[in-house]
Amino acid sequence: MGGWAIAVHGGAGVDPNLPLQRQEQAKQLLTRCLNLGISALRSNASAIDVVELVVRELETDPLFNSGRGGALTEKGTVELEASIMDGSKRQCGAVSGLTTVKNPISLARLVMDKSPHSYLAFDGAEDFARKQGVELVDNEYFITPENVGMLKLAKEANAIVFDYRIPLVGHETCGADTESPLQMNGLPISVYAPETVGCVVVDGEGRCAAATSTGGLINKMSGRIGDSPLIGAGTYASNLCGVSCTGEGEAIIRGTLAREVAAVMEYKGLGLKEAVNFVIDHRLDEGKAGLIAVSNTGEIACGFNCNGMFRALATEDGFKEVEIW
Repeated sequence: MGGWAIAVHGGAGVDPNLPLQRQEQAKQLLTRCLNLGISALRSNASAIDVVELVVRELETDPLFNSGRGGALTEKGTVELEASIMDGSKRQCGAVSGLTTVKNPISLARLVMDKSPHSYLAFDGAEDFARKQGVELVDNEYFITPENVGMLKLAKEANAIVFDYRIPLVGHETCGADTESPLQMNGLPISVYAPETVGCVVVDGEGRCAAATSTGGLINKMSGRIGDSPLIGAGTYASNLCGVSCTGEGEAIIRGTLAREVAAVMEYKGLGLKEAVNFVIDHRLDEGKAGLIAVSNTGEIACGFNCNGMFRALATEDGFKEVEIW
């Protein structure tokens, strides 16, 4: 093995009845972002630059839940969060509670590169953004009619979306048939929107990096922080691998999911795919989630314990895949 590899995700847990047109839109966006990363890698860009570049693109498109199109809080606002990690230097940056920063992942990168800290949140993060001169927008920029509608449904159902555990006889999925009036945390399944975006890269020099960005949960309590900005939970990179997670944030946090992949590689001597499978099988308890990962030898792997995860993968030797199920 060897050479560069890249993986992109647009969230785990997919409504099986997601219209084909929407599936196609998602695949087109994933393909565009994947190709953007491939071009950068072919131009010898570093892993850390590529993960930032790709996640910025995902944040700018409202299709997935990050940046524009991010999930709305109980107050009808967005509180965005993101993190980035450079495995070659074991450096990281994270941000939470952003309401005006157009690209949270780039602010996370600036926290890593330009501040003495690893994590800034809420007013402090916004102050830092202004000082760094990043592009700021009104909170309305992030809000889409679709998410306003979903928040209304969530409030009517007195629910926080998203809860993966749907009672289904005989099989466990993140989604389900809508022939029976199945509810997702009190919400009809048809209103599900994908959550969280991420990218992992190993470049031609074997350097690994990871980046994750999200709007969180629809109707979440103001101030709620999920796994995406937490280093070791939603995002982790070391000299061995880069990992980005998606799914039920509270379960990912409890399982320190991203770090566990690196840990079982380090301490159990598992290969990347074995490590991913082990973590998905043994570290989520009842939680539902997925993750993408790359290793310093150019391997690529993904895993999820629900019925789907929006993902796109490519390696230098010509392998390329864009899948949902």
